Amino acid sequence: MVIRQLFIAALLTLSVSFPSFAISKIETSVDRNPAVEGEYLVLTINADDDINTGQLDTSALLRDFIVGRTSVSRSTKIINFDTQKLTRWQVLLAPKRSGNLTIPSLTVDGVSSEPINLTVVPVGSQTQQMQNLFIRTSLSTEEAYVGQLITYKVKLFLAVDLQRGVLSAPAIEGAQIKQLGEDIDATEIFNGRRYRVIERTYGIIADQPGELTIEGANFSGDVVVQASRRGGLFSFNESKPMQAKAAKSVILINPIPTEFHGDWLVSDLVALNEDWTQEDSYELGSPITRTITLLAVNTDEMSLPELDIKVPNLLKTYPEKAQRKSFVRDKQIISQLTQTLAIVPTKAGSYTLPEISVPWWNPHTKQQEVATLPARKIIITGSDNIDNELPIISTETRGSTTSGIWPWLTIFFAILWLVTLLLWRRALSQRKGVGHESLQTSTPKPKQDSSAYERMVKACEEENAGKVLSALQAYFTEQCAHPMTLNDISKLSPALHSMVAELQASAFSREKTSIDYRIIIATVNTTPKLSTKQKKSALVELNPR
Repeated sequence: MVIRQLFIAALLTLSVSFPSFAISKIETSVDRNPAVEGEYLVLTINADDDINTGQLDTSALLRDFIVGRTSVSRSTKIINFDTQKLTRWQVLLAPKRSGNLTIPSLTVDGVSSEPINLTVVPVGSQTQQMQNLFIRTSLSTEEAYVGQLITYKVKLFLAVDLQRGVLSAPAIEGAQIKQLGEDIDATEIFNGRRYRVIERTYGIIADQPGELTIEGANFSGDVVVQASRRGGLFSFNESKPMQAKAAKSVILINPIPTEFHGDWLVSDLVALNEDWTQEDSYELGSPITRTITLLAVNTDEMSLPELDIKVPNLLKTYPEKAQRKSFVRDKQIISQLTQTLAIVPTKAGSYTLPEISVPWWNPHTKQQEVATLPARKIIITGSDNIDNELPIISTETRGSTTSGIWPWLTIFFAILWLVTLLLWRRALSQRKGVGHESLQTSTPKPKQDSSAYERMVKACEEENAGKVLSALQAYFTEQCAHPMTLNDISKLSPALHSMVAELQASAFSREKTSIDYRIIIATVNTTPKLSTKQKKSALVELNPR
């Protein structure tokens, strides 16, 4: 009983010995004085208690300052059972004007701070060496045209360690803006002082003529500074909020000149190139791949016009979708448009591919120029007698392109194949008693075992027109014992001619045509027996019967 009473008395004594916390003073300070007009400084407010941070009212600062981001921290120290608590606010302030300004007293929980007299100097009066963080920007030009790519470079200079931060893009109305490439992190010596420099490049394209105002890019974040404990031997690092903003810029945007003719393209330099898969002589019926590249310096990739590529009527073209991209080379933006197309000649002879031209505007000389790709002459070799009798596939439609009697011939051969298939299955069923087979094995076998034939059947099952054409060449080359081109295969029968034309249209057109690949196999199987010359042994010639 006595022990219990002594324990309660000890608890009461301890509870009385703990002090009751209450705010007693507020201290305010700034990180520099004098300050610079329009540049941020840090106002630090310390309260000697752990209190609600929402009790600080900073509205009195709005009269003479731009109030930026506010950060809050709390700390507690216990020394010899003496507990000290601290609440700290750090407020970013930017003076609105130069001269002598006053940071008014701030009140928290009935306790007020002392006002601070602040000297504000005009912009440029403080040497650059005194600044630990600032932003500089540059423009590729002060005058541009509608649709012209303007590069806006931002450099963030840091003389202190960055803990975290955000570099925001400039605000612009009436223009498109996007970042070009990745940030560059380097070091520079500026006015004799070493800085860490983060460089970022933006591309700006104005949509309409007139004055284009660019509100400067801005940075907001925390940097690491060294602080020392009062009366202590050790120091520690703490974060400090900082903010900076670049100056505003104005660019004059000119309208599209009235003397310009063609699709509008403004660039520092434009060039046209082409790649060929073969020489200037080609076999009739074999596809030709042509790749044309349009390059433009300091131009957005989406501003590049579509290429107008003309060919003679007897050359059928199947263009792919144009590919666009941009990249940085020697600190310049290069935009590229690549157009690939397949050309299928339908008649032997000599052809001239017309010159390709792209008009563009030079902003430096303020004149229209033209990038050209010279005309190219090609020769198509091979016999074209069959072309006088057989129709040529048209590129005007995306579906089946045969016409006249050939669809009926195709249907006739398909029916003939079906009849042959039924007779063959009946004979097979009678011999082996097999009822039904899978779709894959229902096709009649070729006249001889052939791996090329199997590849053709597999390509048909995959419905891949390009693979079918390649397999057809291999199969007929094997059957005829000499190399066979697609043009040679077309001459074997009207049905094969129509079939090859359909496959070429499907393989090289932008949109695949609809093909019944079962008819392809049937057409090959119903082709009349090919005459092949069997190689005789030299011993046979020397030893006749």
